Amino acid sequence: MELELVGSCTWVLVLVAAGLSLASASPSKPTAAWTACDFGRFKSLSPRELEAFKKARDALENSLKSWSCTTRPFPRNRDLRQLQVWERPVALEAELALTLKVLGTMADASQGGILDQPLHTLHHMHSELQACVSAQPTAGPQPQGRLHHWLHRLHEASRKESQGCLEASVLFNLFRLLKKDLECVASGDLCV
Repeated sequence: MELELVGSCTWVLVLVAAGLSLASASPSKPTAAWTACDFGRFKSLSPRELEAFKKARDALENSLKSWSCTTRPFPRNRDLRQLQVWERPVALEAELALTLKVLGTMADASQGGILDQPLHTLHHMHSELQACVSAQPTAGPQPQGRLHHWLHRLHEASRKESQGCLEASVLFNLFRLLKKDLECVASGDLCV
């Protein structure tokens, strides 16, 4: 019993020491846990999925009423490559959450199921991202700098902007999200 307890204590000390050395090596960002999230399957969508998104976008763009925005929820100059690799899934998860909220409202208001397939695909992507982001260490850094600004802008847009502005912004950003942002997160360190 005593030998077993000593062996257990030794392993605890080894694990604590390893954890401390990892923490001191990179205090500014989580590392090992973020590489466990595999988004490779989202690097590119199937032609059928892309076609469903294109049909939905085209149909909904034609139905947009006049709109104006006081801010740009998705500014043209923003680029996920400007963020650290560990921040990208966090930003994309927030972007997908807003997109799903807005498209869900549009689907409820529209006739037919033009958004059924795109919403299904986006929900699947969002749940994968959400599981990865929520599985990350909570003691990690709080969003700062560009990531904080980005998250704040999305949050404020959903509170302050008109539904017309949000709809137009989401539709105009949709293919950037699907092709550029999702591919960047899926590529991890290779997205430079």
